[in-house]
Amino acid sequence: MERLVPGTTIKFAEQARQSAFSLISPVLEATGGLTLSQLSKLTGLEGSTIQNWIKRGWVSSTKGKKYSEQQILRILLINMLRGAMKLDDIARLMVYVNGDVEDTSDDIIEEQTLYDILCRIIFTAEDVGAFDSTSVRKLIETELAYSAHSVRSDIEKLKRAMFVMIMAYRSAYLKQEMDSELEVILKGNQT
Repeated sequence: MERLVPGTTIKFAEQARQSAFSLISPVLEATGGLTLSQLSKLTGLEGSTIQNWIKRGWVSSTKGKKYSEQQILRILLINMLRGAMKLDDIARLMVYVNGDVEDTSDDIIEEQTLYDILCRIIFTAEDVGAFDSTSVRKLIETELAYSAHSVRSDIEKLKRAMFVMIMAYRSAYLKQEMDSELEVILKGNQT
């Protein structure tokens, strides 16, 4: 299976290893945000899905016709978890980490930092084949030790949430692998 940057349709590049969002941010700077169709291409999501997430309060409302960095980050985080978690649970998890979607003052960590750390952990775990609970918890500890200055409050709460997020991402990947193999088996039985 092709390696993608989590939550996107972008092929993995070494630049993503340290800062996955750095693959997207130059486009945002140049354009002042993404249109719904651009965001759909970036994430592989239908525009109606993105608009529904805004209506439900999981992503902040747009101001104009372009999606801001903050909105895109929230959509990427939700998208990378939705293959294994119920959307309502993802929404509750996001509130657990960063409170009100419209208010960044209650955030434990900026969403760009959260996204980049999650991606670094995922890439490292994929590289070394270490998605067992102990290894993932160690990777979280290590990353947060380097990024402690970015955590505004309650690092233990953040660690728990990040563990859930990484395991959900991995679970979604494994489900995709299983579905793909099952499809081969089922097609084989039809002939």
